[in-house]
Amino acid sequence: MKMTNQAIVAGEVISDFQFSHEIFGEGFYRLKIKVKRLSDAFDEIPLLISDRLVDVNQSYIGKKLEAKGQFRSYNKHENERNHLILSLFVRELEWIDSYENHKPNYIMLDGYICKEPIYRMTPLGREICDILLAVNRAYGKSDYIPCICWGRNARFAGNLEVGSHIQVLGRIQSRKYQKKTGENDVICRVAYEISVNKLEIKEE
Repeated sequence: MKMTNQAIVAGEVISDFQFSHEIFGEGFYRLKIKVKRLSDAFDEIPLLISDRLVDVNQSYIGKKLEAKGQFRSYNKHENERNHLILSLFVRELEWIDSYENHKPNYIMLDGYICKEPIYRMTPLGREICDILLAVNRAYGKSDYIPCICWGRNARFAGNLEVGSHIQVLGRIQSRKYQKKTGENDVICRVAYEISVNKLEIKEE
């Protein structure tokens, strides 16, 4: 089967394990790492890890790791609304001493545009385009992954139609935003998306 979803990240653990769910006696836990960008900024990336890969009762805060797997989505139903939860489903995990010879943040996705692309300009005049990619995985399932394109990639993506088959290369990024929940209530949330470096049309 061709690979449609491959991700590698290397970063520092910034949380303890939080139980997510269990399937056939195998427990899955969420763990957050921070991954350095080329600038001085960091991305916070959520990992989903099986208790068969690591001792989830230990605290690993401050330790460095490299994780390989797939960036996946699932719909969580809360307060009568669907909430898209994104995380890196870890297939391989390695504890590391330094980031040398490790890819800090790389992802390849091969999928189909499943929503009209949204092309716009930022207040500073940068071109930007949001696309939602449906990426097939085994057993007839799909992951729905938001991607963001810049500059000439944004212009190109803005002209693509729903159903277009594309491949993107980029990195996983986190973005903090504020959401109004009431008259005076604001909560801070984190959104995850793929910042696209390369994009190409795939011929069927």
